[in-house]
Amino acid sequence: EQIELQKVIKHEEILFYQELMRKIPVADNVVDYAVKLVSATRPDGDGKYPFIKEWIRWGAGPRASQYLILAAKVKAGLSGKVTPDLSDIKEMALPVIRHRIVTSYNAEAENIFVGDILDKLISDIG
Repeated sequence: EQIELQKVIKHEEILFYQELMRKIPVADNVVDYAVKLVSATRPDGDGKYPFIKEWIRWGAGPRASQYLILAAKVKAGLSGKVTPDLSDIKEMALPVIRHRIVTSYNAEAENIFVGDILDKLISDIG
């Protein structure tokens, strides 16, 4: 079977939409939540979430916050919203952060995965 591919968007349009998504405004509380969530994945943090020290060997860095906010902007834009909210941050947390976390031996031994840890963090943070 021969499949013929059709162009659906031009290079210039992709660049335009990338720039447009970056211009979407974000409320301070949404930025603060993203930073708080990402910071909480670091085991050398304030110890507010003891399970982090037990289950994570290496947490997400500052760039994770930036890309989490950008992903939330894109999700909001594609959903027809003018700005992302906390639900967008929560929904994009796993795809953005999962590969930036290294779990500990304890987590592996207990069959705890990054998704489980993020779900618990999101639940605890609110």
